[in-house]
Amino acid sequence: MLSKVLSKNSCAACKFCCSFRRKSLWETPLFPHEIAEKLSHENEYGMVGEFRMSQTVQGVRFDRLVLENNYRTDDPEEEVPCTFLDPQKGCILKGDDKPFDCSIWPLRIMDRNGELVIALTPTCPSIGSTPGENLVELVKSGLGEKIYEYAKTHPYIIKEYHEGFPIIEIGSL
Repeated sequence: MLSKVLSKNSCAACKFCCSFRRKSLWETPLFPHEIAEKLSHENEYGMVGEFRMSQTVQGVRFDRLVLENNYRTDDPEEEVPCTFLDPQKGCILKGDDKPFDCSIWPLRIMDRNGELVIALTPTCPSIGSTPGENLVELVKSGLGEKIYEYAKTHPYIIKEYHEGFPIIEIGSL
C-alpha cells in the first residue's frame, strides 16, 4: 500500500518494523483468531508461531504473536524479529495472512482522546520522523480512507496514541 513512498527493496533491507524491543511489544500486530490458529500449526510457510489471545472485539477474537520467550538477554534494547520474518526475503506472509498493521506500517491508526488519527511511527529509518509531502498526499488521496474503513470493521487495529507520533490526518469512524 505504501509502495509510492517506500520501495520494497528498502523495506526488505531494513526490516526494522518487524523487530521488537520489550517496550515496543504493544506494537506487535494482532491476527484474527483463524489466521493465528493456522499459523500456530504446520503451515505453507514452514514457520510456526506462538499466539496468545489478546482481545475480543464485537464478538470476534484476535490473537497476538508471542515474542517474549525469544529474548536471549535482559538488555531492554535487545530486538527480537517477528517469527514470520525471513532475514533475506523479508515478511513471508501473503495476502490475508499478513496483518493489516503490517501492510500500512509505518502508519498507525490511533485513538487520541476519543479522536481517531492516522499518525506516522517516527522511528521508521526509511521515512524518518517527519511525514514528507508524498506520504501526506498518499494518505489524503485515498489511503487514509481505506485505513478508516478497515478500522470500522476491525477496531482492534486502533492503537492508543503515543506522544511523538506526527499526526497526518484526523478522521472519525
